[in-house]
Amino acid sequence: MEGNLMKIMGLGNASREHAIAEALERSDHHPRIFWLGDIRNPGIFNICKKSGGDFALSKTTDPEKVVEYAKRWCVDFVIIGPEEPNFHAVPDELERKGIPCVGASRDVAIIEMSKAEMRRLQWEYGMSGKLLFKTFRSSKEAYSVLEKYSDTLTWLQNVALKPARQAGGKGVKVVEDQQLYLHDEKQRFKSKHADWLEGYMKSYSDIEDKILVEEKVWGPEYTLQCFTDGRCIKGMPLVQDNKHAHEFDIGTETGGMGSICGSGFTLPFITKKEYEESLKIVNSLVRAIQDKVGKRYHGMVAGQMMLTEIEGPTIIEMYSRLGDPEALNVLNTLKTDFVDICLAILDGNLSKLNVEFDKRSTVVKAIAPKGYPNNRKLAKNHPVFVDEQAIKRGGCKFYWGSADLNEGGEILSAGSRLVEILAISDEITKASKIIDRCVPYIKLLDGWGLFYRSDIGSPELMCKRMDVADRVRMLYQYRRDKGILGKRIDWLPKVGKMDPVALLRDELSKKSE
Repeated sequence: MEGNLMKIMGLGNASREHAIAEALERSDHHPRIFWLGDIRNPGIFNICKKSGGDFALSKTTDPEKVVEYAKRWCVDFVIIGPEEPNFHAVPDELERKGIPCVGASRDVAIIEMSKAEMRRLQWEYGMSGKLLFKTFRSSKEAYSVLEKYSDTLTWLQNVALKPARQAGGKGVKVVEDQQLYLHDEKQRFKSKHADWLEGYMKSYSDIEDKILVEEKVWGPEYTLQCFTDGRCIKGMPLVQDNKHAHEFDIGTETGGMGSICGSGFTLPFITKKEYEESLKIVNSLVRAIQDKVGKRYHGMVAGQMMLTEIEGPTIIEMYSRLGDPEALNVLNTLKTDFVDICLAILDGNLSKLNVEFDKRSTVVKAIAPKGYPNNRKLAKNHPVFVDEQAIKRGGCKFYWGSADLNEGGEILSAGSRLVEILAISDEITKASKIIDRCVPYIKLLDGWGLFYRSDIGSPELMCKRMDVADRVRMLYQYRRDKGILGKRIDWLPKVGKMDPVALLRDELSKKSE
C-alpha cells in the first residue's frame, strides 16, 4: 500500500463491472480505483476519476499487459470481473509477479470454461445435482451417436445441445423428440445444430471437446453466487436471471435480460432447504476442482442451478465469477464492506468475516438496442442519451453496460446490453413497476429502437415460476421418498431394462484408464 491510500484495479466493461466498481467506491477504505477495459464504460470511467484513480483501454485477456498496468499503477490488488481473463490465466500471471488477485486461476476456472470437464468432475467425485452427458469433437461424431440411439435410449432422444465451452450463453438448443410423426424433422434439426456448434467452436482452440449433449431437464432456474477463499464458501442471496430476449421467455437466449432477488436468501419459489442443498453442491465442486488440480480457489464462484424432477437442485453451468446481471442484485444489498471481503479472500480469512445482506427485494432490467443478440453490428454505434437525474428521482439506480465513451465525450452503443436499471423494494413486483417508469429516460438519439422485458418481476411471471417449481418439487420429492432420486431407467427392445447411469459410469471409467 502506498501511504494510507489503498489502490485497487479492476478488469472488464459490462454492467457487472460498473456495479463492482461502485461497491469498491462505497468502501470505508476509500480506495483509489483503477480500471482496464476493452471499451470505455462511462460509469466505471467516472468512478475511477472521482476516486483519484485512472482508466485505460487495454485487452483484458492479455496477462502481460494487465501485469504491466498493475505495476505502473502500484495497485494493492486486482479484482477480475468477466470470465475470459480467468480462462487466459490473468490471475495466474499477476500472482506470479507478486500482485494479489481476487479471481479464479485458469486451472480452477476450468469448471466454467469447459462444461464437459465440469460434468466429468461431478461424476468422478460422485456429486449430486448432475446430468447424463456425452461430449464430441465433431458434429459428425455427435450426430452418428444421436442417430444410433434415436429410437432406443430416451435421454438421447430428448437432449440439450450445447457448445462444450463457455460461450456467453450462446448456442444452447433443447430438442424434444417425442412424436413419431416429427421424428425425421427433429433429427434433421439436431444434425443442423451440431454443424452450427462445430463451426461456432472453431473460434476456440483452448479445449478439445467441441459439442456437449446433455439429457433434457425442466424446472425453474436460479443462480447461487458465492465468495470463497478456498477454505470457506459463503453463499449470497439467490437470484433468477431471465435469459430469453422477449416477454414470457420467448426468443433467442441472451446474456440475461434482467434478474430478480427476493427478501432474505431464497426466491419466492425456492425453499430454504433447496438453498442449502444448492450451496452444498457448489461447495463440493469447489473442493473437487481444488483437489483435482492442487490449487486454491479464491474469488467468486456461482452455480447456475435448476430445480429438476430427476435430481432436485441441479447444476446447469458453473461460473468462475459473478453473473451479469445477477451481480447487481447482490452487490446492492451487500451490507458488509466489499473491500473487507476481498481482503479476507486474499488472506484466507473469509470464515472470520460476517457477510451480511439487506433483506429487501431487488429487480434488474437490461435495455438493449434492436439487433442484439443475433446481429450486433446493427446494435452498434448509436448515440445514447440517459437522463440519469430523472432515473434517480424515479427511485432507480442505473448501470452502464455495452456503451463506449469516446474521446469527444459522446457515448455510443457497443452492440450488447446497453444499460441495466435496478430498483429496490419490499416486494419484487413493486420493484419491477418502479423500473418500468424509468425506462423512457433512456434513448438512442438517431431514432434506432431499444427493447427490454417489462414482464420480469411481474405478478404474472412470478405465478408462472411458482407453478413450475411446485410441480417439479412434487415430482423430485416423490423420487426422494421412494429412494430413486438421481436414478434413471431406460428400456431397449430385445434387451430389456437399461441403467443409463451405469452405462455412463462404465464409459467414463474406460476413458480414464
